[in-house]
Amino acid sequence: MKPTPRVLRWLVPAALIVVWLAVGGVFGPYAGKIGEVSVNDQASFLPESAESTKVIHEQEAFRTDETVPAVIVWEASNGRLGAEQREQAGRVLAGLADAPGVEGRPSPALPSKDGEALQGVVQLAPDLDDRLPDVVDSLREAAGKVEGASVHVAGPAATQADLSEAFAGIDGLLLAVALIVVLLILLLVYRSVLLPLAIILGSVFALSLACAIVYFLAREDLVRVDGQVQGILFILVIGAATDYGLLLSARFREELALRGDRLAAGRAALRRSLGAITASGATVALALLALLLSDLRNNRALGPVGAIGIACAMLSALTFLPAALVALGRAAYWPARPKPPADPAGPEPSGGVWGRVASLVDRSPRRVWAVSLACLAVAAAFFPTLSSRAVPLSETFVGEARSVTAQEKLTEHFPGGSGNPAVIIADAGRVAEVTAAARDTEGVASAAPVTSSGRPGGGEPLVAGGRVSVQATLSDASDSEEALRTVERLREAVHAVDGADALVGGYTAQQLDTQDTAREDRAAIIPVVLVIILLILMALLRSLVLPVLLVATVALNFLATLGVAALVFEHLLGFSGTDPSIPLYGFVFLVALGVDYNIFLMTRVREEALRHGTRLGVLKGLTATGGVITSAGVVLAATFAALVVIPLSFMVQIAFIVAFGVLLDTVVVRSLLVPALTRDIGPAVWWPSALRHRGDAPRPDTAPGGPGGGPPGGRRVALRPDNASGGCP
Repeated sequence: MKPTPRVLRWLVPAALIVVWLAVGGVFGPYAGKIGEVSVNDQASFLPESAESTKVIHEQEAFRTDETVPAVIVWEASNGRLGAEQREQAGRVLAGLADAPGVEGRPSPALPSKDGEALQGVVQLAPDLDDRLPDVVDSLREAAGKVEGASVHVAGPAATQADLSEAFAGIDGLLLAVALIVVLLILLLVYRSVLLPLAIILGSVFALSLACAIVYFLAREDLVRVDGQVQGILFILVIGAATDYGLLLSARFREELALRGDRLAAGRAALRRSLGAITASGATVALALLALLLSDLRNNRALGPVGAIGIACAMLSALTFLPAALVALGRAAYWPARPKPPADPAGPEPSGGVWGRVASLVDRSPRRVWAVSLACLAVAAAFFPTLSSRAVPLSETFVGEARSVTAQEKLTEHFPGGSGNPAVIIADAGRVAEVTAAARDTEGVASAAPVTSSGRPGGGEPLVAGGRVSVQATLSDASDSEEALRTVERLREAVHAVDGADALVGGYTAQQLDTQDTAREDRAAIIPVVLVIILLILMALLRSLVLPVLLVATVALNFLATLGVAALVFEHLLGFSGTDPSIPLYGFVFLVALGVDYNIFLMTRVREEALRHGTRLGVLKGLTATGGVITSAGVVLAATFAALVVIPLSFMVQIAFIVAFGVLLDTVVVRSLLVPALTRDIGPAVWWPSALRHRGDAPRPDTAPGGPGGGPPGGRRVALRPDNASGGCP
């Protein structure tokens, strides 16, 4: 058969590079457009089955309720606010009736019992979106005309405005920080110029394609995106594409040193890396898709969005990067030069970090895994202390936020739930009984039906479709633990009114429903993710024992990470708890990504074990992959750590959990625990595959010949050195 002409052999790499350059040019701008289709209203992500969601749907019948309240608070600069300030505040509120974004007539200026503050409620249009921060600022400016008083704006409108500002510029800032961090790490670790640029370029192309797909799906309302999902998408794609790129480039370096011909090296590297990268990507993508089982719509949104990002990262790593490496050849590693790896005839590791780690695992496997296991177990013991309840508004933002300060002022002078009441929808014929039951509930400061004016009290209740709306002002702040318990009591009280068919919603009820649903999600989704990962590992490694071992170790790493997080969040960062979704997000990312690194390690171990037996397979696999996997772990941890640029506690918490968990998995689980357990169990770890029947290479101290075993004189033969096997140069 005639060989393929060299020109034709270069056509495929050249075409792939051109196609991806076109993808980057056409779809690159969509990374900055996702914000146009993002929704940052928490209520829009509530489960359809939640009671508070049903209240939102029923409120649509009450035209006056289709607004977002902003609560203006005036606090005396010195002493008390008199009649003159109250009159000025009243004129301000009356003048806001025709202001842009304001709907309906604002409430009168109501004084606090201590006489030191006034409040007025202004209803804003629900569709202001990006204009909301400007509208809230205009309220502050107008309200500042009251003499002798400082002005604050609280309520849902102010909170949403601060959230919009927190996510403003996320596409540019977060992407720039993540790419700069990754580039610096790659330059420091690999000390080459072109390879980091090629890997970064591949990750940018992957992100461009993913953002374009997500943008069009969100525009057609097929997926929902908020700022959190957007930020995680950016980090996930950059981190995953870089990890896959590191694995492939390390194998290409190894093959290039062996073969010399860049085209042949590229084909061999792709063939030998394809299984690990595909299995790794499938593990993460399917784990993310398991979030579709969630009842929380923002969790369901992250599932397909994250899976799309992982698919694009795999596609770029398996097409663009091989083509780029083939085009660059040895120049990709300049000024370093790929060296042919040694072909060891014996089992003993050489010098270097990973040679010494392999020697330690080989000498004392039981001691290594016992110490590693004990350290993880101690950290995991603190896992139950992590509180995963609704986070109070005071902890939602990192640093100062104007809406938080305003809420504190409101709570100081008025009932804590002012401006954010619980909303009760009930049958019109039972409005008196429902109102009375609400008033008698412990923790409720006041309750009254909404009238045609759009405000509670002062007239006949507004009836829509035979239903009425009752607003119950809570004594405690609407985001507090006490308010959550009050809503539970309130629901019990109004549900007991015969014939009322009462439902309780509002901000606090939404927090409660989110917390309860997140707990149910964890119970339903975590087992599914574990089964998915277990099946993929069984198919990849053709074993039952080893997959169970790998899943158990990464699950323990997850618990240990949450244990450390509980201590850090409470004692160092001052958080009283985490968002209810944090444990589930942390589980999906840590377990799926943790298994990734074990996939990279154990596929190489299996490859070597087929030739040399399990013992030498473990040592050679650990030595060969130690540098590149550790580099990948550091890069992924650094990219997730970049989420801290978004000043929200949710992002800070998920950044710490994933970054710390990935490093813990890379340094302890993958480098010590898994290799030591595999080395100690021996060939039985491959049961039921035929590989379990392959005997281990004998240890030098038990082999015949010479003192201490091995060849006469005790000569030891080195394993492949780090710098010739894709590890850190």
